[in-house]
Amino acid sequence: MTDATQNTGAVAPQGSLHTLDARTKRRNAAEGRFKLYGMIAIGIGLLMLVTLLYTILSKGTGAFTQTFVSMEVELLESKLDKSGERDLEKIKKVTTFGYAPLIKSAFEKTVEANGIETDLKSKDMTKILSKSAASQLRNYVIANPDKIGQTIEFRFLANSRVDGYMKGRVTRDSIANDKNITPAQLDLVDQLIEVGALKKTFNIDFIIGADASDQRPEAAGIGVAMVGSFFMMLVVLVLALPIGVAASIYLEEFAPKNWITDIIEVNISNLAAVPSIVFGILGLAVFINYMHLPQSAPLVGGLVLTLMTLPTIIISTRAALKAVPPSIRDAALGVGASKMQAVFHHVLPLAAPGILTGTIIGLAQALGETAPLLLIGMIGFIASNMPETVGEGLLSPNSAMPAQIYEWAKRADPAFYERAWGGIIILLIFLISMNTLAVLLRRRFERRW
Repeated sequence: MTDATQNTGAVAPQGSLHTLDARTKRRNAAEGRFKLYGMIAIGIGLLMLVTLLYTILSKGTGAFTQTFVSMEVELLESKLDKSGERDLEKIKKVTTFGYAPLIKSAFEKTVEANGIETDLKSKDMTKILSKSAASQLRNYVIANPDKIGQTIEFRFLANSRVDGYMKGRVTRDSIANDKNITPAQLDLVDQLIEVGALKKTFNIDFIIGADASDQRPEAAGIGVAMVGSFFMMLVVLVLALPIGVAASIYLEEFAPKNWITDIIEVNISNLAAVPSIVFGILGLAVFINYMHLPQSAPLVGGLVLTLMTLPTIIISTRAALKAVPPSIRDAALGVGASKMQAVFHHVLPLAAPGILTGTIIGLAQALGETAPLLLIGMIGFIASNMPETVGEGLLSPNSAMPAQIYEWAKRADPAFYERAWGGIIILLIFLISMNTLAVLLRRRFERRW
């Protein structure tokens, strides 16, 4: 054997397959480093996500609680209904200035009843209350005129500085140059806390209430803006879904392949990458300046977001239609079905999960858009009441959640900044819910071949 090997010049094997050479070791080391880099990248991404969520939750949860002052107010008939006729029109003539003395008197009695000692005058004591206290009392009397003459217990909002003091945002050191609160007023706050007249509790009005002026940040809520977003999404869903699906079916299944359809497809892809503010400019020019639709209305916002969402829905729908195996179409045509029947009876039901997923993701993207709404004025109006009808909800001036958050974030009072974080939490809940719904629908209707 040795002589044969020497005569033929063959090279004897130098090692085993189980023995790694230097090149294999280098390749395995490079693969290990790549895996490590990937794990580090995922870890950094998760760390940033956790940091973001912690920041949002730590800064925004305070918006869901608010400081209230409890006191009993005597609704004097001599102040609110001098005639004693309980005529609602006459009662409405009493302005908030007429209710201020009732609140001052109630505050003085609360301080005296609890044995609180203070050098503050009644006017200075009531400054720890929100400026919305008088309007809250007036609204209650107008809604319940039969309560005039009785003594009713009320919970009034404390002003933003007192609320910030309760949440640690305002300290005695930080109020040195603050004209809205004094150390003596904070002393009164501490005593009210001890007797249980001033408490921090859950604030449902932040979720269901309306925005407030710069003078009343503690009374601001996001509820009306949530309704505005709902009506906008309703418009987007009603318009974008049928139009987008119909356009996708035509382009994918029926349209001839020529230069015209090529141009259409290229433009759809380009529109998906256009900055959202461009759609806002288009909506301002077409829907408001040309068609004279009401400014700041959810209908206009929905139309603008429909234009922005259509390319996303068309692209995702076409991808879902392409994912259906050609054998489904061929089998349907082979048994005598028409092209229309093959598409609508066989292809479209199988593509439904992808279509629904793309639609919901498009709606979620539209829900978080702010730039288009700035152009059509959906942050320039403070809606004070919930719309009572669908028509009013579509045509009445309103805001939307992302626009409301932007409006709060640019205001000076720290209480508005806190509410901006709270609004982000609510917006994230909506977005996570919509994306979860998309995943569930896909799993529910998904077919495997």
